[in-house]
Amino acid sequence: MKLFYVTLLLGFSLVGSAQNKISGITSDKENKPLSNVIVSLPEIHKETISDTDGKYTLVNLPNGTFKILFSAVGYSTQTLSISFLGKEITQNIALEDNIIHMDEVIVSTAFNKLQSQNVMKVEHESVKSLQQKGATTLIEGLAKIPGVSQVSTGTSIGKPVIRGLSGNRVLVYSQGVRLENQQFGEEHGLGLNDAGVESMEVIKGPASLLYGSDALGGVLYFNPEKFANSKEFKADFSQRVFSNTLGSNTSLGIKTSTENWKFLARGSFNTHADYQIPDGNRITNTRYNESDLKAGIGYSNSKFSSVLRYNFNKLDLGIPEEGIGEQSTSHSTIYPKQAVDNHILSLHNNFYFKNSKLDADLGYIFNDRSEFTDSNVASLHMKLRTLNYDLKYYLPKLGKVETIVGLQGMHQTNKNSGEELLIPDAATNDFGVFGTANYEFGKNVLQAGLRFDNRQVSSETHGIIGNEGYFEAIDKSFDSFNASLGFKTNLADDFTLRLNIASGFRAPNLAELTSNGVHEGSNRYEIGNANLLNEQNLQTDLNLEYKSSHFEIFANGFYNHINNYIFISPNGNVIAGNNVYDYVQANAKLYGGEAGIHFHPHPLDWLHFTSSFETVIGKKDEGSNLPLIPANKWNNTFKGEFELKNWFKEGFATLNIESTFAQNNNNEFETRTNDYTLLNLGLGGKIIISKAIFNFNLNANNVFDKTYISHLSRLKTDGIPNIGRNIILGVNFII
Repeated sequence: MKLFYVTLLLGFSLVGSAQNKISGITSDKENKPLSNVIVSLPEIHKETISDTDGKYTLVNLPNGTFKILFSAVGYSTQTLSISFLGKEITQNIALEDNIIHMDEVIVSTAFNKLQSQNVMKVEHESVKSLQQKGATTLIEGLAKIPGVSQVSTGTSIGKPVIRGLSGNRVLVYSQGVRLENQQFGEEHGLGLNDAGVESMEVIKGPASLLYGSDALGGVLYFNPEKFANSKEFKADFSQRVFSNTLGSNTSLGIKTSTENWKFLARGSFNTHADYQIPDGNRITNTRYNESDLKAGIGYSNSKFSSVLRYNFNKLDLGIPEEGIGEQSTSHSTIYPKQAVDNHILSLHNNFYFKNSKLDADLGYIFNDRSEFTDSNVASLHMKLRTLNYDLKYYLPKLGKVETIVGLQGMHQTNKNSGEELLIPDAATNDFGVFGTANYEFGKNVLQAGLRFDNRQVSSETHGIIGNEGYFEAIDKSFDSFNASLGFKTNLADDFTLRLNIASGFRAPNLAELTSNGVHEGSNRYEIGNANLLNEQNLQTDLNLEYKSSHFEIFANGFYNHINNYIFISPNGNVIAGNNVYDYVQANAKLYGGEAGIHFHPHPLDWLHFTSSFETVIGKKDEGSNLPLIPANKWNNTFKGEFELKNWFKEGFATLNIESTFAQNNNNEFETRTNDYTLLNLGLGGKIIISKAIFNFNLNANNVFDKTYISHLSRLKTDGIPNIGRNIILGVNFII
């Protein structure tokens, strides 16, 4: 903890003189000034927007060589490398038309490159674009990205699945720190609200080189909303209503910045009744309420920058057990239910030297989870405290070689205070060191890295030997070496190939090592195995991508082999009416991929057509199917863009056809699911009335009120369908 306060003190006490400045004019290819061009230096978190004359200015820039990006909707992103050394620079830029896409800087990978420059294919989506597609929650929005799904319990609880892997095999980052919230539990959702989240990035594949244990299956990286630009004040209010759950989502935010200081705050409240299925019935106790508060303060000058952020999320979740029980439109949860308080405190520091840079991230997460069975006395109460640190040093560039070395660690404690215990009181300590290098030669990029990790897990004895709830103390150590190698090249103009080979690992979690009791959410008696080994995988990814101004096509393929894959298997015994399951291991493999097109025909400049297909197959080496493998999906969207005189701007209308195939490759303890097709509609844009400006979205999901059951729904064993038709109206006012 001392390290946290020392870095905090350093971050807000250092003083440096601002000397460097860059300014210029942004224009189109016909030399007409362009306004609203985003001019940014992502490495140092500096950004501004060109004015109505195309002029921009950035000051207080540190010495060194940095990439400056010029990006705008409808134009190709341009990147320049600029060296600063106590001087003012004038840099004009002309952008070229590109209707289909705007290149984005990828934060979740090592070198923060543009996606077009990145060795690894990373999916990037803004929260705004996902809401325009009709996403009602953050996890539902994620599931709209090809290769990503969710294990759901009604509408309130969703757990991400990346190419068939979920739970502790998918690592989640928020505010630049790893999120720890007892994610081993099937009824433990993300605990994150989309208010105050700018965008999300998905690494589909092992990312243990950068993130250590639990990134074996991939990483979800949530980027928080940006601060206001220098000398700017912004306030916004948004309201969304949902017809199916009689729900409401309200958010209010403010932010302001001076030349050096930045501040923002946002509060939101989300409330929903039980969701309704197509036959008119509601699924009892799928209601929930959520309060969320986010705040941030930052300071930067020419020597360093520091950002302190805080997020408090409070969840009141009903746990559905009756299915179609007593019908109600109340928003007040009934028993059984969960109460979850989640606190995330993060401190991100950048220290700039002449030709190098040091990033220092510190995080503290406190997850307080209670479960109430039939009274206001918690039968289950777990407190998880996690302190983590992440230090990365960017060495001076050697020719065309960029190099990063770093170390990461985590100290975590779990304490129980309820009558029931799912896992014992325990402490977990992680430590990892790594190095990675990026080499560019011509149109080719080669990236490689190596890492070592150690995880120490120790727990306390609890209970009476031979009884339910007895936990024998363990003291285990898990080590792993991992490596990655990636190559990117242009096979032809606008035609890119990416090939990545990487290993990853996951140490067994506490539930897998120590369980001894009934997991009520699963209706089974689980017995842990203290002799479990690391899961260790090796995955190969191939990405082919062609992009032009009116057409793009991509194809991703992967093969993932996992040694010592951990799963539960019934042993034939029954305890207290519950089947007994043991945690065991076997080798497994997953393979499949995603493919898609985006067509913007000329001269129909207002029309877009996108189509994507995704598939994954998961099997043990002996041939049986793995559980929780999502069904194949085919998604097609028609989007039209339009404007109406001077009062309706950035208008759009969408028609989406989402086809999910039957899942017959089910695990022997799962039920099969049938195919289904959903039709979704969307309409929105920016309305200008006098000086008032607001955005609105109107979406209709499952327009034909189709009855269906998702293969990854935890309610499917009781034959409970997913949500029926849902009309969503959202408005956003910006001051």
